[in-house]
Amino acid sequence: MRDLLQEIDEWGPEKVVCVSDARTGMRGVLVIDNTARGTGKGGTRMSPSVTVTEIARLARVMTWKWAAVDLFHGGAKAGINADPGSPDKERIVRAFARRLADQIPASYVAGLDMGMTEDDAAIIQDELGDRGAAVGVPESLGGVPYDQLGVTGHGLAESADAAMARLGRSLAGARVALQGFGAVGTAAARRLAELGAQVVALSTVEGTVHDPDGLDVGYWLAARAELGDACVQAAPDHLRIPRGQELVVDCDVLVPAAGQDVIDERLAGEVRAHLVVEGANLPTTPGARSLLAARGITVVPDFIANAGGAIAAGFAMDARRSAFRPEPTLILDEVARRSRDNTAVVLDIAREQDVLPHEAALRLAQDRVRTAMRLRGRLPRQEARPEAVTA
Repeated sequence: MRDLLQEIDEWGPEKVVCVSDARTGMRGVLVIDNTARGTGKGGTRMSPSVTVTEIARLARVMTWKWAAVDLFHGGAKAGINADPGSPDKERIVRAFARRLADQIPASYVAGLDMGMTEDDAAIIQDELGDRGAAVGVPESLGGVPYDQLGVTGHGLAESADAAMARLGRSLAGARVALQGFGAVGTAAARRLAELGAQVVALSTVEGTVHDPDGLDVGYWLAARAELGDACVQAAPDHLRIPRGQELVVDCDVLVPAAGQDVIDERLAGEVRAHLVVEGANLPTTPGARSLLAARGITVVPDFIANAGGAIAAGFAMDARRSAFRPEPTLILDEVARRSRDNTAVVLDIAREQDVLPHEAALRLAQDRVRTAMRLRGRLPRQEARPEAVTA
């Protein structure tokens, strides 16, 4: 195992806290990456495969995501190494919250990620006796209904529309392939259809459907609501294609909204889209992005394209102790505005500086974080002094 101390760089992580509970078998980790711009905020995920390295990578993504959308929170992430389908899930979540009571919400505000539900966020609030301990709680407890509003998918579609416009193309009539048809993918499909796009492929963990003439989004949304991931199993044989093939079908826009590193250097040579809009966190490898760029395929970075959830979380953070619910229309309008604006800015920087969009987005985010670190006196003297003198 790599020495965690050797993984620390100029940005962080500031804190890595591992916790356990022998009675429930809970094992968890909290990574506070960088708090120069505010309290650590990022989702809490539950999976039997959770590792410290994985959570640290995701915490760093949150540092850049908050800075890229220009909201004042810091990068953080938490993970529970357990099966989210366990009958002991509530006991495990409560044990996790208790072990981190000195960190939540002082250093970290829990939220939703893979394997965690609104009810789990409510359990964390209840265990710690603090409405400020978590966001993502049910609407009936004053929470922002992320999945009901489809904030991440909504922003993803708006980002795709803005990116197509920057490429001199129109999303209306464009063919879109979606990998992942869960909370993010369904909301993206709905908004993409509203914007005039044609969804030609979609997938779940149980299979993939494809129709070059376009799928009926309304039908598939209803099927997903009724059957879950198994909706694709009910499709006619002529619509079924092997899992993974949705990434290489002929389309204008490809939206990988499922797992990490799904487009590697091998697959990058087979992608047939003009634009890739990253719906999942870290769905493309660095080598793949370079190959896609060499082929003239633009990639909108994850922490720009899928930041809708972070933007909505900004509202939720403010609402934690408020007696009033945030207005859904205001949330969706702000998600659309920031997603479109940030996509356009990053693609413009990439073109002007002749760098990949990921590098452009990273430079923008790093500049904002570094400025906050300087203003808080967190930089080495030799780096901080010249700027402080001229400020």
